[in-house]
Amino acid sequence: MRGVTDDARPQDAPLLDELMPWSVAPPRFGRPWIVAPDARTLRTRWDRLVAAEGAEREALFRPSRARTPASAVAALPGQRTGTVRFAREAGPCPAPVRVAPGPFDEQWLLPDHRLIDTARPELWRVAGEPQLFAVEQGYVPGPAGPALLVTAALPEGRSPAGRPGRIRPLFRRPGGHEPNLAPGLLDFLGQRYGQEVGARDWLAWAVVAARPSPAGCRVPLPADPEVWAAGVALGRDLLDVELRGALSGTKPRLPGGRRPYVRAAVPARPTTMAYDSEDGALVLDGGRISPVPAEAWEFRVGGARVLEQWFAHRTAPAEPGSLEAIGPAAWPQEWTSELLDLITVLALLGAREPERAALAARTSEDVAEGAAALRAAGVLPPPARSRRPASVLDHREEGPEGQFALL
Repeated sequence: MRGVTDDARPQDAPLLDELMPWSVAPPRFGRPWIVAPDARTLRTRWDRLVAAEGAEREALFRPSRARTPASAVAALPGQRTGTVRFAREAGPCPAPVRVAPGPFDEQWLLPDHRLIDTARPELWRVAGEPQLFAVEQGYVPGPAGPALLVTAALPEGRSPAGRPGRIRPLFRRPGGHEPNLAPGLLDFLGQRYGQEVGARDWLAWAVVAARPSPAGCRVPLPADPEVWAAGVALGRDLLDVELRGALSGTKPRLPGGRRPYVRAAVPARPTTMAYDSEDGALVLDGGRISPVPAEAWEFRVGGARVLEQWFAHRTAPAEPGSLEAIGPAAWPQEWTSELLDLITVLALLGAREPERAALAARTSEDVAEGAAALRAAGVLPPPARSRRPASVLDHREEGPEGQFALL
């Protein structure tokens, strides 16, 4: 597990907030029934809701101050969902989209603005290839896991620690245009290290070097070009693992003999997950998966074990009669496959933690000079305009009741 901690020396390192100036607060989905580990469940829940009428529909909907069946809201950017008030909705289920409601936990969401309390449309506007989202984790004193995670799925961004961080898109515009970096930063880095530096190079370095602090995530910059090059190379590997092979086109795999397999089938409704350290096995009631390295089991984000959080999101009891209670009748085979993939990802990241920690330690010796050089070059502080979303004037987006809004 990445046990990065804050210490005295890196307090002069530039904040991620200065280097990636535009950030967005985490979305708040509001009602849990609009998110599920499988798309079939969401379609079943939708059909149940639109079949209900009046008071029953309202009770199933779970009204909040932000959303009720009578709310009038615009469609989300890029989504062709209805905009009539949900009390009158009778159409088919919108196509679910992939989201990341938790660290390393990709699920499905009904992308309907009428159902989401706080959707953050500015994130939806820039989502899609080749966008990546850097998710800053809430600060937790002591060893808590990585300070920065990256996902291609739209993140909810909430930390298991309870304190939300910020979401920083890598690009400010759709299609991978205009990096969300302090103006002049890439040119500064290119001159400093004697090589062309792109937005993904920067993100790769940040994944390796980012460390938490009470003021926010900090990213020290090394003086030595060789340290930079080694960090970027390692960061690309870590990014590819976090993104499940999306950058290389090759799904992450452990070497033969270390790959996890199902040794005993997961029961229909497992209620507990435990780790057998002697046999290196993950135990789900009577189900058994091995080998599972200790690094995978102990991998934490926000101080919480990722595997335990993933399992809890799929087995937490729901109120009888609610839409959340609608789900698979038994543990689906695809969940087991996803669990094997997750174990692989965490094992690969954990195995390279010593290498990452060593590079981060070498970098921390030069942080004060790095921050001072950025200010001397005029890269910091970033201009106020870089903290605002890019304007969008080249297309129309549907508003409430089928009207159009110019954004």
